[in-house]
This record gives sequence, structure tokens and C-alpha cells, in this order.
Amino acid sequence: MKRNVTKKNQEKFVKVNTHKRRAREKSKQEIIRALESINVSFDGFAYREKRDTGSKKPRKTARIDEKRILGTYCGSRSGFGFVAPEGDRSMRDVFIPEGASLGAIDGDFVECVYHSFKLGRGEEKTEGRVTKILQIGRETVIGTLSVERSQMRGRHRAPQVCYLIPDDDKINLRPIVRDMVGASDGDKVEALVLRGTGTGFSPFCEIKQVFGSADGKEANYMAVLAQSKMPLEFSEEELIEAERVASEKISDTDRARYPGAVIFTMDGEGAKDLDDAVSIRKLGDGYRLGVHIADVSHYVREKTTLDRCVNKRGTSVYFTDKVVPMLPPVLSNMACSLNSGEEKYAISALIDLSADGEILGIKLEKSIIISRVRGVYSEINKILAGTADKELKEKYHAVIPSLQKMHALYEVLKKKAEKRGALELEVAEAEIVLGEGGEPTNIIKRERGVAEKMIEQFMLTANEAVATLLFDRKIPCVYRVHESPPEDKMRELLRYSHSLGLDIRGLDPEKIKPRELAGLLGEASQKGILSPLSYTMLRSLSKAHYSEVNSAHFGLAIEKYCHFTSPIRRLSDLATHRIITRCLFEGKNAQQYRSYASRAAAIASDTEDRAVATERRIENLYKTVYMQGKLGEEMCGTVSSITRFGMFVELDNTCEGLIPISCMPGVFTYDEPSNRIYGSGLIFRVGDKVNIRVEEADISRGKLRFSLVL
Repeated sequence: MKRNVTKKNQEKFVKVNTHKRRAREKSKQEIIRALESINVSFDGFAYREKRDTGSKKPRKTARIDEKRILGTYCGSRSGFGFVAPEGDRSMRDVFIPEGASLGAIDGDFVECVYHSFKLGRGEEKTEGRVTKILQIGRETVIGTLSVERSQMRGRHRAPQVCYLIPDDDKINLRPIVRDMVGASDGDKVEALVLRGTGTGFSPFCEIKQVFGSADGKEANYMAVLAQSKMPLEFSEEELIEAERVASEKISDTDRARYPGAVIFTMDGEGAKDLDDAVSIRKLGDGYRLGVHIADVSHYVREKTTLDRCVNKRGTSVYFTDKVVPMLPPVLSNMACSLNSGEEKYAISALIDLSADGEILGIKLEKSIIISRVRGVYSEINKILAGTADKELKEKYHAVIPSLQKMHALYEVLKKKAEKRGALELEVAEAEIVLGEGGEPTNIIKRERGVAEKMIEQFMLTANEAVATLLFDRKIPCVYRVHESPPEDKMRELLRYSHSLGLDIRGLDPEKIKPRELAGLLGEASQKGILSPLSYTMLRSLSKAHYSEVNSAHFGLAIEKYCHFTSPIRRLSDLATHRIITRCLFEGKNAQQYRSYASRAAAIASDTEDRAVATERRIENLYKTVYMQGKLGEEMCGTVSSITRFGMFVELDNTCEGLIPISCMPGVFTYDEPSNRIYGSGLIFRVGDKVNIRVEEADISRGKLRFSLVL
């Protein structure tokens, strides 16, 4: 039966809805005035009106003062994400709430509109939405197959459905697998996600590669390598060229020699690519430190097959069980490596230092050197500590006087670094011991002795001196830069430090200085909570990267800094060597190498990120494999961080696991201002010692889960 709509009824309908609309507008204005009265700013205030029209179209949104940016989307399994603005490292990431990503996944290059607003305490926040996916960041996703078993629905059986559960926590989708191509439920696979640029994606994927059961180490190892897209083998052409240049005879044309100098290397016991050697002379109250670096640029010439090989790899990668070198082994381990007793091409930096460690001058020259001894850190530490046996003393007999001078210089440089406020973060490194079958048999915390720290200070000094020389002479350089930390991250860090009982009075998050953060680290060390503060501080700092434009290195508190000392294993250092050779030694026009420095910096930054992420995932894989053998065991650990969903505990062997708050015995609550978890008469803080039981070791995701033992 049709309703008879008269003109009178229409007028009444319009009048009633007009009154409703005016009431809503009045209500909005009253809310705004009330919030303004409590000092809530409405810069960029966004109002969303849900229109109940019965339509399935998305609700309309009106925003004030929206801005448009391009950037890379960083997602999360929870659905929300962030957009990191392109080219502007100083700008904070834009928060993208759940449902506003337009189907973008982690790594996509997107267009985003956003607005800014301020909270009551003056903190500025951003919120936006993705409007377009401009470039797909990753075409394939690695994950585990999950088959949803078919069920009876009435008289019919529903079809079986297979989903892909991504390994990466930053990917919030579970696409349906169209064809399992012989894979089974629980297999680790690589799948092509079917989607396009513009607006969203199709929730389907096709399997490209099957690695095997997600519970096995080998399948997960292969999956990590596949995800990294890292070249693992050298081509025949690369190997042939490497053999050819490595076979060249050493010639001393136009190269310096140091017949009276005591030159030797210091490295770890298993190192094969020996980049650097050192020498020292006493000059009155000061020193002349010689840092002699393998001249890789002599072998890897511009626009050659090896040059393209280096650009493709960018860095050597050090896995738990093997090394993937940047250069073929005939160069990295033989021709370029500064092996003892052999003549080697080098670029030598002779640095004059004052009695208090200040750099007075530097001289760079092409050289031929012979290393007297293949020094090993553990052995040199015994020499310096006076605990070496007769055999070790005999081995190092020729270099012991130099070691004593070097140790004295190290103490000077160490005090200088402390004075300027260089950050000494205590981040534990794991040493994973493997058995004959390649399985992890033990994990211990890697300890750094005086020899390791001494070489580190010498290399820092050389890098600073070289960067300063190139900058002053207006010669291009691949600088290693580290910007000041973002203000919002510093606010969070200071709030966290205060919750630990540290003194943050007088610290301004907008103008924080390295020396002030170093002071917090010193106080944390005295209170036995240096490790958790170091981890949190590391996550709060900006990320160091390479650039052709100089900028201070915040963490080292150095104005001009580059990487010069490891050209066998880093493109950045090789590029710096090449520029030094062409512009400083051969006198070529520096302008010709500015674009090269820019390209090298970009490649070095990208390949470093890839290497670090891959190394970390392989290490976590070995840790979870090892801890699978510890299921059910009780251990003691330290609370390393606390979140709303639980607390992370780090064991003495550096393995870290989560104790979910939902699984803690009794009723526990997270208190954000104090960064504590409390309940059942107990309070847990960062740095507390706790007893845990190992409940789960998820090999597929490289994660551990613990339970609390009271």
C-alpha cells in the first residue's frame, strides 16, 4: 500500500529535519566551546558526520586545513599504520587509523592527506588517511598456509578455504590462496598478492615458492633469504673479473712505504676480510696514529662488472652460520685482505693528535704495507692485561711496545669521547655457538674487551679526520649522518626515564644534547638499569644513514663524520676511497663526483637496512630453535620493557620473550604514567629480576613466550 504524500506532509517533513539539523549544529558548537574552555586546541579539527541513509557508501568526512604528502606506508597487524614523509626526515610520521589505509600494506608508496591537532598538554599529533597507492612496495608476501576445514552447512558441505597468514607483523591482511600447487596446511610459502595501484587490492594470492614446513629451521631460513631479495651467489662474469684483477702483481709506483713502522692488524678470531691495520709513533706529548686501509678502489674500477656487483650488494652480510661477502672471496679474503707478511695496497691516514686527543692534522697517501702480525682481540686483551703465556708473548714480541702506546692513546680518546657526550649504549650482542650439524648448541653474551674498544676509537678518529679533510677542501664525501632525535620520541624517552627513577630535571625534549642523554645513561648504569634504558634510547633516536650532505652525528657527538675504514665490506667506504683517489691524488674535478656521492649514499643506506633486517631475522630464528629445547624450563631474567599487553624479559643469554599480561596469575594492570604492571600485591618495573618458564618458541615468527613463576 502506497503512502499518500501530500504537499502539507512534505512541508512538515522538511521543517522537522531542519530543526534536527540546527540542533546538531548547535550541539557541535557547544561541544567545541566546552573543550576550548579546557585548553584543547582545534587547529585542524576534524568532524565526521555519519549519514544514516541506508546506503553502503562510506560516510562523508569534512576536514579543516588538510595537507597532502607522499610517503612510505608502515603498517601493523592491528590495522593502524603510519606514513613516513618522503624526503623530509625532520617531519614526524603521520598516523593512519584502522580503516583509513585504502588497502595499503607495509612498504607501499602512497598519497596521504592529514591534519594536525594539539592535545591538552601541548603535544601536537597528526592523523590522516591514504588517498592513493602510487607504487607497490612488495609484490610478494611470505607467510604460513592455514586451511579452514570444510564444514556441513545444512545438507551441503562448504568448500575448503586456504588463507595466507603473513609472517610480518606489519601486514594486516589474510589473502585467500587460489591454488595450493602441492603445498600443505602449515607450510611456509612465498605468495604473489594480487593487487594494483590506485584503490586497494584483491584479497587473493598465488603461491610462487614453497619452502617446507613452517616448524622447520631450513624452511624459515630459506624464507628469510627469499624475502630479503639479497644476491647470494656471484655470477661467472663477476668471478672471472675478480680472478683477473686479483692476479695483478704488486707494484710500488708512486706509493709510499714505511720500512721502519710497526704495522699490524687486530680483528676477531674468525675474521677473513682484514680491512685495517694500525701503527703508532710518539710525537712529544702527542701521537701520530697510522690507520692503513686496504685500497679496494685499486681493484674495483668504475663502470666495471665488479663495480656493478658492489652496487647490487652494498655491504657484506654476516649471518649466524656464514658470511655473504660484498666482493668475491678471491678479493675479500685474499688480494685485498691485509694478511700478515704480505705486501698489500693501502690508503694510509697518518693522523697527528695532541696530548688530549685533539686532531691536529691528517695526511692521506697511497701506500704499500706489510702487516707484522695477524692480531686477535682475545689474545691482545691477554697481552694488555698481563695474563698472556710465553707462546703469546713470543707471537706479539715485535708489537708489544706499540700496543702499550696504543693503550695509552685509547685512554685519552675514551676520555675525549666522554667529555663531548658520545653515547655509549649497552646493547647486548649474542654469540651463537653451532654444533657439527649446524644446530645451535649454546648462546652467550658477546663481551667486548679493551682491544675491541681500542680499535673502535682509532677507526672513529680516522673517520672523523678524513671527513673533516674532505669537507674543508670541498671534495665530495659519503657522510655518515645522524640527526637529532624527534621531539615526540624524546618526550616519551624522558617520561620513561622518569618512570625508572632517573633525574630528568632541566632536560628539554626540543633541544636535547648528546651530553644530557649520556648523563642519563651514566645514572642508569649506577642504578643497574643501563641495558633497558639503552634499548629504549636506541629506539628513540633517529636512524643513522648516509648522505652526500654533511650533518652532525648526534650519537657520536661529532660534527663531520664518514666511513673510510671498511672498504672490503661496505660500499660507503669504497666510494669514499674512490673519491679520495680521483680528486685528492689524481686532481680530477670534484664536481664530477658529487652525483656519484649522492648515488652511493642512497645505495649504501638501502642495502644497509636490508642487511641489518636480514641478519636480525636469522639470529632470531637460531635463538628460537635453541630455546625450543628449553620448553618448560625455569630461568631467571630481567624485565627489559613494559607495555599495555605485557612485559618483555631478557635472559642472560640475550634471548627475549613476552609475558602477556592476560596470562599473568591473578589480576594485573598496566599503569602508563609510571610504566609499571601491578596486581595481586606485586609491582613489576623495568630492571626487575623475575623467574620465568619458557612456554613457547615460535620458529616461524622468531618469537618467544614466557610465563611468570612466582
